[in-house]
Amino acid sequence: MIGTARQARPIQPLPLPIAEAPGRNPTDIALQLTGRDYISHAQISTYQRCPLQFFFRYVAGLEPDFVSSSLVFGGAIHAAIESHMQSALEGAEPPSLDELVDVYERAVKSESDAPIRFGKGETADSLRDLAARMLTAFRASEVSKLDTRIVAIEETLRGPVVDGCPDVLGRVDLITLDDDRLLITDFKTSRSSWNAENVRQAAPQQLLYTELVQPLAEAFGDRPIRVEWIVLTKTKQPKVERHELTPDAAQVKWTKQMVRRVWQAIADRHFYPSPSAMNCSTCPYQTACREWDG
Repeated sequence: MIGTARQARPIQPLPLPIAEAPGRNPTDIALQLTGRDYISHAQISTYQRCPLQFFFRYVAGLEPDFVSSSLVFGGAIHAAIESHMQSALEGAEPPSLDELVDVYERAVKSESDAPIRFGKGETADSLRDLAARMLTAFRASEVSKLDTRIVAIEETLRGPVVDGCPDVLGRVDLITLDDDRLLITDFKTSRSSWNAENVRQAAPQQLLYTELVQPLAEAFGDRPIRVEWIVLTKTKQPKVERHELTPDAAQVKWTKQMVRRVWQAIADRHFYPSPSAMNCSTCPYQTACREWDG
């Protein structure tokens, strides 16, 4: 979850629209636009939030003005949980709280060179203390005591999931197996407890991942696939919640149609600002946006 800074590429004139470029396949278009031969849920959700932000991040390759503390914090918590799960996979003793907090701190320090923008009342120390409380809650929860077979941790998968689109690339936090099912787990941090609407909004990413893990499910005897979210709340007394979803064909079809439509807009080079009081205030490309001349 914590990545290194990506080198910016010079902004080049946009090529011909897809309608004027016959014979081009989706992979070629993706490579030409973003330098990647795939799409990801992060790209799709970024475009849905603001097409111009997608352009700045994935096409122009601009460095952000800042990185939000919530993004850094969530990535560092993920790194700590990954360390715990890796120990379980290796049959080792689970890491102590101090060891998990050390993983968290190293992950924070490995963030990009962009300055971290803290929220109101936040500091590096206050977030470290919050991380310690959340990891304490995680270690005490049933979630940390896996009684199923671990198949993969932080596994990168890709495949031709959506017709007319490049391969979808996904990084799955945890895949486990029991007698009845293959379970895809996504770890989340949240300011408060989740409800049904949070699950609905988070579902498209996991539904795409169910398509990516189909070969695994088949390899293990056509096991049914379920998805779950383990939510660690950033409250005074952190909680660990489990929310599950059994995918159905209609949900998967809807998600694929959504991805196809968003990809078509990307391929057709529809990059424009989408002003929003909620999104613009936290956008890391505000300088580029103000200087954008169309």
